[in-house]
Amino acid sequence: MEKRNQLYEGKAKKVFATDDPEALVVSYKDDATAFNGLKKGTIAGKGAINNRMTNALMRLLERDGIPTHFLEELSPTETLVKRVTIVPLEVIVRNIAAGSLSKRLGLEEGKPLARPVLEFCYKDDALGDPFVNDSHILAMGWSDEAELAAIRDFALRVNAILREFFRTMGIVLVDFKLEFGRTGGGKLVLADEISPDTCRLWDAETGEKLDKDRFRRDMGGVEAAYREVMRRLAARAAP
Repeated sequence: MEKRNQLYEGKAKKVFATDDPEALVVSYKDDATAFNGLKKGTIAGKGAINNRMTNALMRLLERDGIPTHFLEELSPTETLVKRVTIVPLEVIVRNIAAGSLSKRLGLEEGKPLARPVLEFCYKDDALGDPFVNDSHILAMGWSDEAELAAIRDFALRVNAILREFFRTMGIVLVDFKLEFGRTGGGKLVLADEISPDTCRLWDAETGEKLDKDRFRRDMGGVEAAYREVMRRLAARAAP
């Protein structure tokens, strides 16, 4: 597979064309951002950790019937993926009150929710990724009813699989963000990444934060937290 010209650079990744029109190379960066890019920094080794962890979890999900864009890990920081058109929605699944949910609803951080909460945000940095509901999504044509139902189903299934997997690692999956894309043939697949950048992960015994909140909140120990999650995943021998 020949890597060709760069197509896109985001806050955490670069995307390159290949000699296969249906495949792209995703290259993970050590750059870190928060608050829609207002806070910027670097987390040493983050690119390799996020790449390897995402690929391990994508393979796990594929085995459980969740279609993904993953094709092949090329290097510690690069992965071959299916070319997709991203559905312009951030899909957020919450198991425990934290972050913006705690602030919006006045909930104590750490309060377990009676059931998983599913939220949608419109992907637009300039607008601050605003919250939207089904009516907005359907009215704007960002998705249709059948696809939106599939997104909901996949997101909740991913939550059930990952909650149990992280539990075996001594980690609580507090909440996380997913993105979905459509292949050239119109198939809906899970895309983007699953990592400490996109998940809130707390140590099951101590409650220690093992995710990007350490960067957001200037808590220190960011690199060590990412490495600890990767160490546990490797010890768990994820497929």
